[in-house]
Amino acid sequence: MKMKAGRRALVMDDIGRRITSRALVAGDKVPSIRSCAARLGISPSTVVEAYDLLVADGVIEARRGAGFFVADKPQPFAVAETGPQLEREVDPLWVARQSIDTGEEKQKPGCGWLPADWMPVSSLRKAMRSMSSARIDLLTNYGSAKGETGLRRFLSRRLHDQGLAADPDQVLLTGSGSQALDLVCRMLLKPGDTVLVDDPCYFNFQALLRAHQVAIKSVPYTALGPDLAKFEAALTEHRPRLYLTNSALHNPTGATMSAPTAHRLLTLAEIHDLVIVEDDIFSDFEPDVSPRLASLDGLERVLRVGSFSKTLSASFRCGYITARPDWIEALTDLQVATNFSGPSPMVASLLYSVLTDGGYRKHLDALKTRLVACRGDAIKRLGELGFSPWIEPRGGFLLWCELPGQHDATELARAALQQGLVLAPGNVFSVTQTMGSFMRFNVSQMRDPGCYETLDRLLTGTLNT
Repeated sequence: MKMKAGRRALVMDDIGRRITSRALVAGDKVPSIRSCAARLGISPSTVVEAYDLLVADGVIEARRGAGFFVADKPQPFAVAETGPQLEREVDPLWVARQSIDTGEEKQKPGCGWLPADWMPVSSLRKAMRSMSSARIDLLTNYGSAKGETGLRRFLSRRLHDQGLAADPDQVLLTGSGSQALDLVCRMLLKPGDTVLVDDPCYFNFQALLRAHQVAIKSVPYTALGPDLAKFEAALTEHRPRLYLTNSALHNPTGATMSAPTAHRLLTLAEIHDLVIVEDDIFSDFEPDVSPRLASLDGLERVLRVGSFSKTLSASFRCGYITARPDWIEALTDLQVATNFSGPSPMVASLLYSVLTDGGYRKHLDALKTRLVACRGDAIKRLGELGFSPWIEPRGGFLLWCELPGQHDATELARAALQQGLVLAPGNVFSVTQTMGSFMRFNVSQMRDPGCYETLDRLLTGTLNT
């Protein structure tokens, strides 16, 4: 009896998962009894019983002579059900939540941000104090549709310095870098479209794209950028609408795209009518400006996205999109439709104050110097444990390492969490799940020798089993 109930539950879970992921929507025909039984390896009579229970629950409905159909009622959308059912240690949504929700008592060498005491706290406090005497409309009103003018002008000037000619009207401020990417996806994609990403790539790219119900394809990433031969083959085979990447200080590898790779990639994009989204969130960590797809392209088919969460504050969130004028207008309308206005004018003004008070450049210089020392120390200490850096990045705080021997990163992450250590195993960044021997480390979060001591104990314990 228990076995039969379990098989009924298997059918019901399968249909429920298809509905919550929107693979089946109201009015769609449910797989036939015979096909469902064959696919799940159970008897047709068990499928009939499960379908009857789903009918009783109002999830599906039976139509005489036609079969079973999804009931016409609102169904919740679950992002977690739209992708492959992965172990939680390598599921992008779970890893993101674990990094954000874990308290300060745990070490987080797997997170993607700097320690709080590395941020320009004094400048932020000074700007906050000035807000107490700010104009009343700044404290009470909605933000303008495109965002605070002064901050957009500042970004325009900085982009010009980096070789990208973009007027302030070609800069749209958003609530965050993630919201900027979400708006771009809303504008350019529809469910069922194909998007190309790197393998490995930033894990929340995958989570966001799953939320937009698109097909995700990947190409191997090299020390010079995407593998161009496989990139071209993917364009021909999958005809993606969009390519999402970091061209400088790539997440998670820390690599920077070379100029020849960037030029060839843009040529292929034009041939195949591909739009490129360049997430440039780590640009301020570079020692000098490297080739940028948006600059080389002149914003014809490349959109550039960024934010200030990595260098200033993840609490005062604000992102931006730089794009050609017609796309900025469309994105502005989308922002109004989904958020009614641009980001908080108080937040935007506060960030503008910090960015222009004369101390931001010194803050960046100090960060870069500090990270050089941290990176060297981490490479040395991890090397003593058998970890091998894939490359030595030219900047930033990310280090992509291969584990010693036949060690599995997911197993290590699982064991580390029990010891109060949050790690980022390689497969969380991999669409193809082929990065099981790699791990991403945040060198700024590894100053405590206890981090290495815990890794040593875990490695020795696992290798001896």
